[in-house]
Amino acid sequence: MSTKSQNDAKAQSPSGTIPTVSFAHQRAAAEERRQAYPYRFPRDRRQLGGKYSVAENARRLLRFFYFERRLMQALGAWTLSIPEFEVKLETGRHIFYHGDAARLLRERLNEQEMRLRDIDGFRDPEIDRVIEEMLSANSACELLVGMHQVIGRALATAYEHHIDDTDPVTDVPTIRCLRRILSDYEPMLEWAEGAIAAYIEGGVVESELAVWRWHLQRLLASIGGVTGTDARAEVPKPLRTDSKLFARGTVPLRDARFDTFKNTGDYDTADEQERFPKDSYENLRLRFIRTQRDEVDAIEAFGTFIWDIRFKDFQSEYNLARITWDEARHTEIGHRALLACDYDPFELRNRLTGSTCRGPMEPAFAMAEINLFGEVGVLKTINNLIDAAAERNDALLHHISDFIRADERTHVRKGAGIIKVMTDLEAKALEQRTRELFTECLVSLGAFKQDMDVFTVSREDLEHLVGE
Repeated sequence: MSTKSQNDAKAQSPSGTIPTVSFAHQRAAAEERRQAYPYRFPRDRRQLGGKYSVAENARRLLRFFYFERRLMQALGAWTLSIPEFEVKLETGRHIFYHGDAARLLRERLNEQEMRLRDIDGFRDPEIDRVIEEMLSANSACELLVGMHQVIGRALATAYEHHIDDTDPVTDVPTIRCLRRILSDYEPMLEWAEGAIAAYIEGGVVESELAVWRWHLQRLLASIGGVTGTDARAEVPKPLRTDSKLFARGTVPLRDARFDTFKNTGDYDTADEQERFPKDSYENLRLRFIRTQRDEVDAIEAFGTFIWDIRFKDFQSEYNLARITWDEARHTEIGHRALLACDYDPFELRNRLTGSTCRGPMEPAFAMAEINLFGEVGVLKTINNLIDAAAERNDALLHHISDFIRADERTHVRKGAGIIKVMTDLEAKALEQRTRELFTECLVSLGAFKQDMDVFTVSREDLEHLVGE
């Protein structure tokens, strides 16, 4: 191109833009090649352009991450205090959904040049105020209203808007991240609507829930909503947390369908008679299935640990969230297996021994009990149980125990890392102190008589009495 032609191109281009310099013969040749190309693939209709810079994108994603992390922690804090079986079980699942959402957002933030320690160290006192007020719910139903109908809905809407507003080409990793999160949100929010409707149908006063919902919606609006960019409303008064700070429960609650016991870990003792001979395959089989149903107490344990170690280490929180979800699945497995064995699951008494002891305990010792004794105890016996099920062509037990074995192996491995975050004690000292604390608890519950010559219960007895 001549100097004159270049000058003419510059003169014709709008002010401040870069001119296009195209050669006619090359453009014509490109068109000829295109016409000769035989394939007509679907057209990608995405266009460059979005509302957010990398910095603004990261600012919003960091708030999303913090909300998800706090919701994971908050649900964990309530696991002991939810009486209703279905809600406790579903909460174990939702803990992981929020934990996994936080993980995905954390990874995307790291890709956008934020250091992991800065992401993990982020705090927002305004978001904390919303979460802590939500935690002051007077019932599990109120918790669901705040968790799902207020904050959950607001997050889902914010994610959908972010997908629409960010650049669909340059920021497609964020879009994929948010769509993956929304794939969990859809069933979670749908379930919550049905659960709240069930509470209302069962006698919960709908108008009181509406007052609570409006209160939390106004509180969320007072911080500019999920993104912090909406017009700010006045802070509603009074806040429940102004008069009483939230403290997690320590007592495991069950709904009216359960008949519970806590003075022993042995099912035959609790039932006051044997269903099958003690060492028979039938007895071991039923004990294993009942133990899985009773892992509802493990939902409580691992969920509570998330709250108790909050902000110490994100990876440990995430691993605990995953384990909590696994325990919720184990509870489902046990419940459905009892049905498949022609039992009404609620006819079989529910063991509260483990949660009753762990609830008030320091998290390191509670975690040690369930990890070092409960889960290790399962792994000591499950191989023989699987082999016995195969010999007897017991397809039900063989199937469920095969999957549970894989989960428990993973839990023991991950648990070792979590315990290191919880305590500096060496393994022997941790095990000894845990046995001492559980002995004291078991004595207080009547599992041992006061006049028995017991200093600390043995590892084997502890595995049997509180076997997870």
